[in-house]
Amino acid sequence: MPDDLIRLAATEAVARLKRREVSPLELIDAAARRIAEVEPAVNALPTLCLDRARGHAKRIMACEGQANADHPGWLAGLPVTIKDLTDVAGVRTTYGSPIFRDHVPQASHPLVERIEALGGIVIAKSNTPEFGAGGSTFNEIFGRTRNPWNTALTCAGSTGGGAVALATGECWLSHGSDHGGSLRRPATYCSVVGIRPSPGRVTRGTSNNLFAPLSVQGPMARNVPDLALFLDTMAGWDLRDPLTYDAPAAPYTRAVAEARPPARVAYTTFDGSLPIDREMRALCAAAVRRFAEAGSVVEEIRLDLGALAEAFLVLRSQAFVVDREKQLETHRALIKPDIVWNTERGLAATPSGLAWAERERAAWYRRLAEVFGRFDVIVTPGAGTPAFDVMLRHPESIGGVRLENYMAGSMWNAAFTLAGCPAVAVPSGFDQYGRPVGIQIAAPPRRDEVALAAAAVFERITGLDRQVPIDPREGVVPPAEA
Repeated sequence: MPDDLIRLAATEAVARLKRREVSPLELIDAAARRIAEVEPAVNALPTLCLDRARGHAKRIMACEGQANADHPGWLAGLPVTIKDLTDVAGVRTTYGSPIFRDHVPQASHPLVERIEALGGIVIAKSNTPEFGAGGSTFNEIFGRTRNPWNTALTCAGSTGGGAVALATGECWLSHGSDHGGSLRRPATYCSVVGIRPSPGRVTRGTSNNLFAPLSVQGPMARNVPDLALFLDTMAGWDLRDPLTYDAPAAPYTRAVAEARPPARVAYTTFDGSLPIDREMRALCAAAVRRFAEAGSVVEEIRLDLGALAEAFLVLRSQAFVVDREKQLETHRALIKPDIVWNTERGLAATPSGLAWAERERAAWYRRLAEVFGRFDVIVTPGAGTPAFDVMLRHPESIGGVRLENYMAGSMWNAAFTLAGCPAVAVPSGFDQYGRPVGIQIAAPPRRDEVALAAAAVFERITGLDRQVPIDPREGVVPPAEA
């Protein structure tokens, strides 16, 4: 029974909870057993809160707090994980930083409040890089999170713990956040799904960057219907976040259930300036052509990035100034070099440099808008390279091109971050070494349902969602492509 329960899709688990065929306590116990089995190999969920979870489960089972039971995002007592960047009341929350090693918040983040009010039960905090900065999930407090497809490899970052927990069956849904690909890259590396929602779709609540659209909160899941369910849970207006807006009249779960193939699909590797492994390029190009099996017209296009990579670093660094300037003054020795570099880069920026970056971003969006006028979705590779050595901060090179900094391989995802576009990472297969690869499907801003529907169609074609959950597998690090 426990093994059967952890293999349920989230939508099926919720349906059984609603019918009282299974209880929240049974699901918590099944998750706890699975966590005990796989955590030594992967280190995805370093902080558990099972007693707190059981208390919440008993209240739900006693029909307390069910005023939202008719909400399309009602989870009915389903266990979920929360990224360790996000406060959960009474639960150790470190942000992956030695500065907050023993921090226990008294109040939950507004999004956690929302998830719990809609029947989600928090069972654990998922591992993250320090302050979420990094393309590989590790920190000085909890160590490294390993990829279950090959534990010698990284799960990417920064929502790496959440992706691994899903892939191994430790939970049914994972919460995360995304700035330069932190929901999408781990999903790609772990063969699960993640969406970076449109800015304002999900509350960021307590952020100091409340008026900046680069960083968002969002869901991860094992399949697209589950992803849509969790986005329905998260979506909606919040007084504490000025960018938020009302949830859609038609739930995302309905958009996925009724999904039709997109009429026109644009596939792009941008303008050839982004490093990508040859095999990754070939696998993703072959994958996107599978939309034609559903009747879509697929066309490969060129999209000029201009100087977008530099513009992203300029604008990202300003976010670091807002978040880390004061900590840099008081705790510099406890902050990792990548964050120091990003923050100091922002502090050295000039008004003219910031204005240039905003003009570059605006020009990029105008180019994208022209493409979206002709195509329903834009598809790209989900990453430039598959999972790399878990001991590295970032891949040393991609496609034979040496990377200059830890963000240099992130523009595949960050290009849509800068445009405010929703983007879904969905599995598309495996490389010659058995490493998961995936594609990224982007839609126009605030058209999250379009990206989700296209991802659902693609998932139905491939059937790759049925590959997870898995038991962790040992392996070796494949050679880097020259």
